[in-house]
Amino acid sequence: MFTDFLKHLFPRVVLEKNLRISYTFCLGGLAFTAFLLMLASGMLLLFYYQPTPERAFSSILFLESSVWGGKYLRSLHRLTSHALLVLVFLHTLRVILTGAYQRPRQLNWVIGMLLLCLSVFEAYTGYLLPLDQLAFWATQTGMELLGVAPFGAVLHDLLVPDGVGQPLSLLRFYALHVMILPLGVLLLSLLHFYRVRKNKGVLPYL
Repeated sequence: MFTDFLKHLFPRVVLEKNLRISYTFCLGGLAFTAFLLMLASGMLLLFYYQPTPERAFSSILFLESSVWGGKYLRSLHRLTSHALLVLVFLHTLRVILTGAYQRPRQLNWVIGMLLLCLSVFEAYTGYLLPLDQLAFWATQTGMELLGVAPFGAVLHDLLVPDGVGQPLSLLRFYALHVMILPLGVLLLSLLHFYRVRKNKGVLPYL
């Protein structure tokens, strides 16, 4: 699967017509590029962020005021996260409008929808980490809305067992944001690109 993923990113031959700019603008590839940029910038942010209620916000302030390029790095991480969501939504819309979810691509459609959901959840978990007033109240609102959804109470207790912004809740959001969800997005992306090649959807000549 990993070999097919690399072959998809670096094909041995490309038709001339596929090099022309089209209305799709390689939305899936652009979304994955945004994810890689977000991953790289996020790994650098790990050197300064402290996932505790007492130190989270102050570590962000220190990063932006005292670290060379820190403000640019955080802005890059935030902007690429926004770009990722926009590109994934546009890619999903393109798949719907062109009917690319139909046979034999039903499995890849399910994988793509899982990627969309994980991307949204990844953005949501990262929103709390600065632990400023905006992050706190936005997350608090989201948790209140989750409470009215099916199994919402169970998920609420799992994500914020001691309340939004408290030590255990912040640690769980941190673990989800920096390890569990990115790993899930990466593995599903590998599978997604593999299925594209398997179905010969965009490169039928390979």
